[in-house]
Amino acid sequence: MNLDLLIDNLKNPALLFFILGILSVKLKSDLAIPENSSKFISLYLLFAIGFKGGQELAHSHFSIEIIWAILFGLFASIAIPIYVFFILKRKLSISNSGAIAAAYGSVSAVTFVTAVSFLELQNITFNGHMVAIMALMEAPAIIIGVILIRLYVKKDNSKPEQKLSAIIKHSFTNGSVLLILGSLIIGFLASDKQALGIKPFTNDLFKGFLAIFLLDMGIVCGKKLKDFLKNGWFTTIFAIVIPLINGIVFAYLSGWITSEIGDRFILAVLAASASYIAVPAAMKIAVPKANPGIFIPMALAVTFPVNITIGMPIYMYIIVN
Repeated sequence: MNLDLLIDNLKNPALLFFILGILSVKLKSDLAIPENSSKFISLYLLFAIGFKGGQELAHSHFSIEIIWAILFGLFASIAIPIYVFFILKRKLSISNSGAIAAAYGSVSAVTFVTAVSFLELQNITFNGHMVAIMALMEAPAIIIGVILIRLYVKKDNSKPEQKLSAIIKHSFTNGSVLLILGSLIIGFLASDKQALGIKPFTNDLFKGFLAIFLLDMGIVCGKKLKDFLKNGWFTTIFAIVIPLINGIVFAYLSGWITSEIGDRFILAVLAASASYIAVPAAMKIAVPKANPGIFIPMALAVTFPVNITIGMPIYMYIIVN
């Protein structure tokens, strides 16, 4: 079963389009997705996931298990950046360590999208509250990263001037977080009849848009990977090993929270993913000395492909066995 799962994942059209994007850069092709189209597709994916999650949540029976799952997600978003920070600060500056820690404690909506697609290929369902957990995990990691930087950075001009309240507000009002939370609420409030009217847009077009989006992500990764490798092998190895450790550990721990295979898989993927949208936007304001040329390629060009090619089959194998 493990081998079949791995083969199915490697044959996933969305993944193959991602690889095609990387190859196009290596072959010096002029293949490119227009920037406006790329932004639209990003917004569409967040909207579709949020809305469908809200619909699922509306049909879910509220239980203590949901509360534990939410607390579990919040625990991951707080614990991961703390130990990641202390590993990184041995080699990197305090500002860069805090920014990377926030990225790895936070989540990637695109990785979440890919995980949903992975589950659909296996005909495995997950509960709608997973979408809410994903959105809620974004802000705590950013806040923890900023707090750690403030605790360890020297009290000089390099100290961030942003108030913690401003960072919290920015975390929740970030476009990707706001859209997925808003779509979740709208999906929750909409009746089945009302949701049926836009079902072709939220469901039928989803996989096609995902494939195009991952093609674009492959092109972006291909362009950034070479420059990133110039920063040394420490960050590269870290971006490969840490997400796999996080995913494996939380795949096991999730068994204490729920027995649902889909929910456990999503929790493991969220713990393994790294943010390259919300965190860079927040760190640009809160910690301007942090170098986005390090943590964005780590999350996007290394951790993201590692998770969707190697990580997901491993997490699923752990959960089903």
